[in-house]
Formats: sequence, structure tokens, C-alpha cells
Amino acid sequence: MELIERKSYTDQILHRLGKGLIIALTGQRRVGKSSILKLIQNTLKQNSNNNIIYINKDKDEFQSIKDNVSFSNHVAQNLSKDKNNYLLVDEIQNIQSFELTLRSLQADNECDIIITGSNSRILSSELSTYLSGRYIEIHILSLSYSEFLTFHNINDSQESITSYLDLGGLPQLRAIGLNDIDFIDSYLQDVCNTVVLKDIVERYNIRNITLLNNLIEFISDNIGKPISATSIAKYLKSQRIDTTAYGVLNYISYLCNSFIINKVKRFDIHGKRLFESNEKYYFEDLGLRNSIVKSHHHVRDIEKLIENAVYLHLRRMGFDVYVGQIRNAEIDFIAQKRSQTIYIQATYLLASEDTIKREFGNLRLIKDNYPKYVISLDNLFDESNDNGIIHMNLRKFLQLSNL
Repeated sequence: MELIERKSYTDQILHRLGKGLIIALTGQRRVGKSSILKLIQNTLKQNSNNNIIYINKDKDEFQSIKDNVSFSNHVAQNLSKDKNNYLLVDEIQNIQSFELTLRSLQADNECDIIITGSNSRILSSELSTYLSGRYIEIHILSLSYSEFLTFHNINDSQESITSYLDLGGLPQLRAIGLNDIDFIDSYLQDVCNTVVLKDIVERYNIRNITLLNNLIEFISDNIGKPISATSIAKYLKSQRIDTTAYGVLNYISYLCNSFIINKVKRFDIHGKRLFESNEKYYFEDLGLRNSIVKSHHHVRDIEKLIENAVYLHLRRMGFDVYVGQIRNAEIDFIAQKRSQTIYIQATYLLASEDTIKREFGNLRLIKDNYPKYVISLDNLFDESNDNGIIHMNLRKFLQLSNL
């Protein structure tokens, strides 16, 4: 299948080459890390002064590379003395003690290195242990709304945004097509059950699989709601699943480490401090979330999905994201990037005076001059400005590259 450019990532990677650091592409399974690595390989090939050593441990031709010794030998045999050397390794976790080779190559400054790995072994925590101070992580998310339109060769429309919120942004959906809903359901369930959750069960040697399944279902149904480990434990006990708040926290950490969900902390806007409880959780892919709760086109879920989509897009734009608290009111998101701060409320439709009062009124409580937005699916493409608060359509917001 033809590779489709994902410039938001390839530009980042190419910009960071030559800095003396290993580039590690992390992310949930099936979000396209391998394809992005191939895109980088194709770009580097365009320069005849580049020598590219590409290893894909999923392919038979590289099965002889089993450990750091055979890995080092293969690289040494293919290094060029006359060209710029680049080492690209896909699924590096399948090479035993790979970090020994990478450290040696980096110490000798022999080549630029880009690696990917599956969630079962290569995660942020492991990379910090294996390659402390030697790497930079680029986190790959599933397709943005703009990428979704490009991958499926469709135009921006109300139907397109509905499909995106419903089916999510895993790149493989392009091969399936957006109309075969049964096939998509089967694929998403396979990714979630066979690949993602199986990874977690094997990696953490989980015995209580019922607890894991019920926990992820509970979080799926409560995205965007502040919840505590204690409240989750009480709910699970009501379902006759014996656990503790400590056990729940452990399982949540497994889901976060595998990039299935993200924990978002609450921030006291007035007191300028983080709260240590009642975090919110959002999924890294909307399609997987919907597959878990099997909620195609359910109106009751649209508000949650919009909020999750806004969160993911803020992450794509490079923001650190928090939930805001001011007095007794909540701000859906505080997004910060270096000296930039923005406040965002996300809602389905501004269909009533009460909704308008809540969404705009909460933002008016914030007395600083940072930008403030209300994002909704109202059919409004000309931005309106209400005393400094900008109302923007979700479809437009999700196609912005920055704010």
C-alpha cells in the first residue's frame, strides 16, 4: 500500500537528526510508527551521500539478528566510511540487549539512530532505564482529523467529522474503507483485545483479567469525568470484583504505560497548583474507545468524544494539558507550551441559554488575558468573539496546526 506522508512527525524527526541523540518513536500499537520510519527511510534515500542501514525485525531477512552481538556485527558490516550513516530499526525489542549496541554506536558517534518498538517492551519507562540521557522521544498519535481526511480521500463535512469521532484514526482503516462497519468493528476489537490488552497481560503478568477488562470499560464510559481510584474500586466491588484503590492505581498505570489512556491532572487556576486526586482520563484513539463500549452514533457519547478529540489535538500541537479548576467551576482544558497558555471549553452544541451561560461563564471567571475558546459542533465557521472568548467550530479547530 502506498505510504501517505505524515509531515507533522517526519518533519520533527528530520529536524532532530544530527543532534547526537537516539530518536525513539513511541506510541500505541497500530498508530503507524513503522510507516513513519519507512517515510524517513525514503526521504534519506533521496540524498546519495546517505548510507541507510534499515532493520525490520518483523521480516524474515533480519531474523539472524537476535542479540547485541549479531546486531553490532550487522551494523559494522554495513557502515560506510565515506557517507552519512543512518541506522533505522523497527521493532527493536526483538533484539536481546539492543541497548548495548546503541550505547556503543552513540559513544563512537558513528551514525544517527532512529528506533521503534512495540508497547510490550519499549515504553518511556524502559527507554529511560536503557538509554538514560541518550535519547529523545517522539510520541506518535493516531491520525489527526486532517490526516483522516487525507488518508480516506474525503472532504471535510459533517459526515466526515462524525466518522472520525466514531471510528477513530488508526491508519489501517484506510485499507478497510469507512463503509464496512462490521469489518471495522472486528478490526478494532482485535487491536484492543488481542494486541493491546494481551500486551498488558503478558508484560505485567496479570492474573485478574476480569478486573482489567472491567476497569477499561469503566474508564471508557467515563472519559472526561473526574474519577478517583477509591470510587473506581467501590464501583468494581459493586460488580463483585474484589480489589483495592491501590490495585486500581496499578492497573491504571499499566493502561497509561501502554498508551491506551492518558491521565490528565487538575490544576487550580487561582492557587496555581496541581491537585493530586480526581484526575480525568482520555483515550489515545477514539475508535478503540468506542469499540470497548460499542457505542456507534450514541448521542449520549458525543460530548465525551468531542472532549477527547480536543484533548488529543492539543497534544498533537505540543501542549501540556490539564483540567482547570476555578472556584466551584471547571475549565475543560488548560493547555500550556513554553510561555503560551490557552483555556478551552468543549461542548456538543450551544443549544440552550444554560449551556451558553455555563461554557462562556466559566471562562469569564478567569481574569488573566490568555486566549479563551469554546469549541462546539455548531454549524458556525465564522469565528465569533464574545468579550475575548472565541467560539470555534470543532471541524475548524481539529484542522489547525497551532493556536
